[in-house]
Amino acid sequence: MLKDLLSRPMRNLVYAVLFVLVVAAFATVGYGLAGWSLGDALYMVTLTIFTVGYGEVHPVNTAYLHALTMATMILGCTGNIVVTGALVQVLTLNQLEQFFGKRVEKTIDQLEGHVIVCGFGRIGMMLAGELAAAGSKLVVIERDEARAQHALSLGHLCRQGDATDEAMLKAVHVERAKVMATVLADDAANVFITLSARSLNPKLHIIARGERPSTEGKLLQAGADRVVLPTHIGAERIAELILFPEIAQIFRGGQTGATLDKALDRLGLDLEILVVPREVAGGTLTAGAIERRAGAAFLLQINRPDGTVIAKPAADHPIEAGDGLVLLSKLGRGALDRLFEEASTASS
Repeated sequence: MLKDLLSRPMRNLVYAVLFVLVVAAFATVGYGLAGWSLGDALYMVTLTIFTVGYGEVHPVNTAYLHALTMATMILGCTGNIVVTGALVQVLTLNQLEQFFGKRVEKTIDQLEGHVIVCGFGRIGMMLAGELAAAGSKLVVIERDEARAQHALSLGHLCRQGDATDEAMLKAVHVERAKVMATVLADDAANVFITLSARSLNPKLHIIARGERPSTEGKLLQAGADRVVLPTHIGAERIAELILFPEIAQIFRGGQTGATLDKALDRLGLDLEILVVPREVAGGTLTAGAIERRAGAAFLLQINRPDGTVIAKPAADHPIEAGDGLVLLSKLGRGALDRLFEEASTASS
């Protein structure tokens, strides 16, 4: 925001100076046409524009010279006023930029137990907004200058720079941070940031974004505690709405769904709706087997493709291909998906 404010008076200053120079050039030519020498013309124009008033070099005794002198006074003085105003704005805003920049640096230096958000794109902006609304201490790292200024304008602490640079992570005191979320759209950058942050702070809780499912394993190996695949999650949510619209509306839609999600998140739990793949043979997998294999999941409900809803299924209730399972879990989506892979392997 400060940069935008600064660019306007700077532009106005340049335009005003150019205007004054053009006025001076035309006035000089005008006096030259009246028979004045170049030196006398320039001297007269300078005296007139800056309203010094030492007296005319030559008598201004014709209607042409009167009109030329009056036009030079009006246009030149007006231009000087604009130049002075723009110059004051530039100097003032430069001082403000330095003041607020030092204040941000001082505040960042005092952070401890804070959250670091790497990237202020679409996801980073929403994440920072949610964290700020919850009262969390956070600092944003953003390479793009315009996005970094936007983060500052929204009231977030922000350092402009490359989060893949260890010096930048140290500048936001990653060694004292509690959580880091790296949400760049570049998977390779997220892996590198995760590696660097883990080496600088072994106790840091790292949440990383991945664009491709194949990146999940790399991020986990690099030291991420949890990996979020936005595209994968979005596709799953859409599938839920198509396959089981009623149950998805209850758990995901409206104010109730949002409140439930936040409450479960505080408890470290996830409410997931999984569709049993066709590779799982019917009758060989039961509700109890799902819970035993998961170890940290509770099967709340089974939704059959024909619309039948089985609440609180018994341990021996068979799980069939195409069933929608409502699970309360601490495992995360990836672990639950692999649960079906194990079941498929066992049945084969």
